Amino acid sequence: MRFSKLFCPTLKESPNDAEITSHKLMIRSGMIRKLSSGIYNLLPLGLKVMRKFEAIVREEMNEVDGQECLLPSLIPSDLWKESGRWDKYGKELLRLTDRHSNDFCFGPTHEEVITDIAKKNIRSYKELPISLYQIQTKFRDEIRPRFGLMRGREFIMKDAYSFHANDESLSETYMQIRTAYQSIFKRCGLDYKIVQADSGSIGGANSEEFMLTAATGEDMIVDCPNCEYAANLEAATCSQVNISKSTNYSSENSNNTQSTTQDTAKTQSQTSDVTPSPESVLTPDMGTIEAVASHLKLPKNKCIKALLLFYGTVPIMVLVSGDDQLNECKLKIELDALFPEPQDIRFAEESDLQTLNLFHGFMGPSTLTDDQFQKGLIISDFRLKGIKGACAGANKKDYHLINLDEGRDFTPKYFFDLRNVQEGDTCPKCEKGTLSFVRGIEVGHIFKLGNTYSKAMKAEFLDQNGKTQPFEMGCYGIGIGRTVAAAIEQNHDEKGIVWPEELAPFSVAIVLIGHKDPDLTSAAESMYRSLKEEKIDVLFDDRKESPGRKFKDLELIGIPFQVVVGRSFKETGKVEWKCRRTGSNGCVGIDELSQTLNSLLTNGS
Repeated sequence: MRFSKLFCPTLKESPNDAEITSHKLMIRSGMIRKLSSGIYNLLPLGLKVMRKFEAIVREEMNEVDGQECLLPSLIPSDLWKESGRWDKYGKELLRLTDRHSNDFCFGPTHEEVITDIAKKNIRSYKELPISLYQIQTKFRDEIRPRFGLMRGREFIMKDAYSFHANDESLSETYMQIRTAYQSIFKRCGLDYKIVQADSGSIGGANSEEFMLTAATGEDMIVDCPNCEYAANLEAATCSQVNISKSTNYSSENSNNTQSTTQDTAKTQSQTSDVTPSPESVLTPDMGTIEAVASHLKLPKNKCIKALLLFYGTVPIMVLVSGDDQLNECKLKIELDALFPEPQDIRFAEESDLQTLNLFHGFMGPSTLTDDQFQKGLIISDFRLKGIKGACAGANKKDYHLINLDEGRDFTPKYFFDLRNVQEGDTCPKCEKGTLSFVRGIEVGHIFKLGNTYSKAMKAEFLDQNGKTQPFEMGCYGIGIGRTVAAAIEQNHDEKGIVWPEELAPFSVAIVLIGHKDPDLTSAAESMYRSLKEEKIDVLFDDRKESPGRKFKDLELIGIPFQVVVGRSFKETGKVEWKCRRTGSNGCVGIDELSQTLNSLLTNGS
C-alpha cells in the first residue's frame, strides 16, 4: 500500500473525551472515528488490524474443529422469552419492533439462536459433539460507554457454542478451546492471565476469563505469586474462608464453626470469657463504620456493617465485618441457591427503611422486632462467626449497641463467604502465597453452560438408549475490538503504538527521504515491488512530506520495521532498517533486504 493513497487521518492531539491510551492512540493514528456514544467507525487501518486478529482466531478455532457460521443480528423475542432472558437481561438489551408489531432484539449474544438451531437439526448422540462459531457485530446498550472500543455499545465479537451428549464431552471441548485461546493470545505476544470468574447473565456453573494485564484495566485480578491461582475480584476467595459454593452453611450446623478466618480468630480473642451485656450508646450523626469506630475507639473489624436489600420481595439483612466490602456476585449466587426461583437483588431505598422503621447507618441484627423483619432473613459473612464484643446499629436513630456476641445477642440464619478478598489474604489453592491485586482487561470468557438453555428451550437429542436428553452446552467468547485496544494498552510508548508483529497493520514501512531525487525514488519503488512479491505486508511512504512528519506518523501507527531510503543509500548502496520496538538498527544491501526482513519478522530483533 502507498501511504499517499492510504486513508489514514492522523492527529497531533488527542480528543478531549479520550481517557485511556488505547482510545487516544486509535483516534490519533486514524484507526477509528466516533459516530455516536459508544459507536465507532472502523477506518481502513483499524479494520486491517481487526482482520489480522480475526484471521488468528479463525485459524485456532478451526484447529479444534470449530465450524464458522453467521447468525442474524436481529433475534425474535420469542426465543429470548423461551429461555427466560427477555425480562431478565435488563436495559442493556436493545429491543425494537418491526412494522408488523413483532418484537426483536439486537443480539448481544446468541445462546438462544444457536440452541434453536441445535434443537431443530441435531437428533442423535451420534452427531455430537459439535462446535459452531461466528465473528459478528453485537450491541449492548451500556449505561456508560467509554474508553473507545474497550467498552462500546456496538462491538465485534467471536462467539462459539458447543453441544454435547454428556459433561465429559463438554469438559474435553472446553479444555481444547481453552488451549486454543492460549495459543491466540500467545501468538499475538500478549501478557494474559486465566482467572476464575462469575458467569453473570450468560448463566452456567463454571467460567473462566482471559485477562490482559494493564494498569488501565477496569477489572481487578486477584493473583497468587506462589502458584497459578488467579480470579477476578467477583469470584475470588481465600483459604481463610474455605467454603463450597454447593453447600449452604447455617448457624444451626455446628460442623461449620471451624471455617472462621485466622485473622478473625485473632481479633476475637478475649481477655475475659464473658462479654458484658449489650449496651446502647449515643452515636449522633455517625452513620459510617469509620465514624463509629473512631468515636468508640474500636477497630473496624469489631464493627458490624449491616446492609438491607430485597431479594425479589423478601427483605434480607446482610452482615459483614466493618473492614470488608460485600461481594454482590457471591451474595447473588448464595441467595439463588437458597430460594426456589432466582430473583433480582435491589438495595433498600429510603422509603423501604421508613416502612420498616429502620435507619441507614444505624441498622443491626440484635434488636429487630417482628414488625420490622417478620418475613426477613439475616445472613452473615463467615468472618463474623463467633465474634465477641462487637458493635452494630441499634435500629434506632443515632444509637449503636456495643458488647454484642454472635450466638448470644444475635444469630444469623446462614453464614456464607460474602466478602471481597483483600490483598494479603492467603491463597486458597496453595495455602502459602499471599494474594495480590493487579488490574486487567477482560478479552475472552469461556463457560460451561450445562443444560441451562437446552432445558429451558427443550432442545433435546436421543441418547444411546433411545431416551431424550437435553444437550450439554459450552459457550466461548473473544472480544475482537476489545483485544486490539487492550493490545495497545500493553504495547505503546510516548511516540505511539508499538504493535506486536502478528497484529501490526503493516509489517514494514519503506520511508523515502528525498522524493525529488529520481534515483532514490526508483530504488524505493523497486524495493516496494520486490517486498510485495515476497508477500511481505509493506507500506510505502511515498508522500511529499518532511522526513520528520513521516517518521512521526509511522511511529504513531506503530509499524514494526522501517526501511529508510535516503542520502546514505546513494553513498553506500545500502538502506537502513530500524526496529520500532527495540530501536535496534542496521544497514543492508538491496539484494539482502528481503532475506533480512523475513529473518527479523520471524525471529525479532
